[in-house]
Amino acid sequence: MERTAAAARGAWRDGAWVLSSKEINFPYPVALTLLHMVFSSVVCFAITKVFKIVKIEEGMTADIYVSSVIPIGAMFAMTLWLGNSAYLYISVAFAQMLKAIMPVAVFLLGAAFGLEEMSCKMLAIMSVISVGVIVASIGEITISWVGVVYQMGGVVAEALRLIFIEIFLKKKGVRLNLISMMYYVSPCSALCLFIPWLFLEKPKMDESVSWNFPPFTLFLNCLCTFILNLSVFLVISRTSALTARVTGVVRDWSVVLLSAAIFADTQLTFINIIGYAIAIAGVVAYNNHKLKVKPQGNEQQGADSKVNAGSPQDVETSSISSKEAFFYSRC
Repeated sequence: MERTAAAARGAWRDGAWVLSSKEINFPYPVALTLLHMVFSSVVCFAITKVFKIVKIEEGMTADIYVSSVIPIGAMFAMTLWLGNSAYLYISVAFAQMLKAIMPVAVFLLGAAFGLEEMSCKMLAIMSVISVGVIVASIGEITISWVGVVYQMGGVVAEALRLIFIEIFLKKKGVRLNLISMMYYVSPCSALCLFIPWLFLEKPKMDESVSWNFPPFTLFLNCLCTFILNLSVFLVISRTSALTARVTGVVRDWSVVLLSAAIFADTQLTFINIIGYAIAIAGVVAYNNHKLKVKPQGNEQQGADSKVNAGSPQDVETSSISSKEAFFYSRC
């Protein structure tokens, strides 16, 4: 089946290998992301409440939870659900190319919410990224518009999540470390994923006898997802946002090239490469522009890191570093 072949093509990143019918044979993206969020909730609860390695900061109220945390959790759930679903239809390389449009979505939605200011330079940068993604899409040999819709839906959901995080951090005045944020957001995301799983995938899982998910593999998959988020936080808190941005671009190129090298039916055309190179050039220009716009914020972030460096369990990030951590986290 075409769907089965597409699943095998996409079996590489963010659970795509697990979704492959030729590997783990667990083609249920909602269930997979639900398991990730349940695992994250349990680990965060154990870290903060049982072993008390990290302290949960005060300041969270019922009003803030309803108005901020729930929207963030819902968008996080949508991002994971749609992003993983896309791998059933399009290749990993093409999905990564489409994700290059993320800064455009964040900027446009940020401008709509009053968090970004329109400028000729930013519009030019956004145009370069958009043109690059369009060129890369034209060069795709086996394009599935269902997968494109899933991936772009995930991009929009991720952009909204970042906007809600920025509003939460800057306008609500609540500052949380990553573990605290995950402690609050993960259960909400799990609940948001449980509802569609109950109606969309559970009946299929009950009827099917072909899927398989070894417990040890499940544990490793969830653990890798959790560690990935923490590693991003550590890179930013110990180095800088610039380091995370640069390594993020290198990671994107690595994913595209490795997926093309490993999977025979993932083919990169010359137009693919040219389009993606244009998009990445726009992303680099966007990153440099954003870092120059907020130099004071980065200096304050460094000062905060030095103040809290002696106590790892009490490290607090500034609003910029928290947003950066969530921007680069991939579950």
